[in-house]
Amino acid sequence: MDLFNQKKQQNILPFDGEVIDHGLVLNRQECNFYYQKLWDEIPWENDQAIVFGKHYITKRKVAWFGDKEYNYTYSGVTKQAHVWTQELLELKSLVEKLSGTTYNSCLLNLYHDGSEGMAWHSDGEKTLLEKGTIASLTLGAERKFSFKHKETKQRVDIILKNGSLLLMKGETQKNWLHRLPPTKKVHSPRINLTFRTIML
Repeated sequence: MDLFNQKKQQNILPFDGEVIDHGLVLNRQECNFYYQKLWDEIPWENDQAIVFGKHYITKRKVAWFGDKEYNYTYSGVTKQAHVWTQELLELKSLVEKLSGTTYNSCLLNLYHDGSEGMAWHSDGEKTLLEKGTIASLTLGAERKFSFKHKETKQRVDIILKNGSLLLMKGETQKNWLHRLPPTKKVHSPRINLTFRTIML
């Protein structure tokens, strides 16, 4: 019996959802290779959002990839997916093997330093597969990632390390918010890949 793997795959949420911390799934050399490839070759663009009728452009950059060049709308802005790169297909295959789930799209986020983060939200877009798994792979700087229950306000925090994989499953998006809080302690970039399933 592999007690280490049992511990790694424990649900970190106390109730109303399932978040599995797989820990490190890439070694340092693999992290460095994929980080540099994505940094250099992904067509990064500043993210945009429309909130209460106001148009915002963030410092954080994003890119959207998928099986087809379909459109995806969130925060009031529509994006068109790029076709997978070889490196993204390799990472997708790894994540699918570890999570036991297939994905048809990936949203990539580039945070240049700790001043850039993500506010409380849940991934509840109508085009997402209901109760589908969202797999989050971290490359680069370690960052704290937080969950907050929508009713009880209970908090759960985790540190996402370089090469780590986190799975959000089941009722998590319905009952919990999550965010990437800004911090003054981080001065280097983080690339985050969130693999998900879009209903086409």
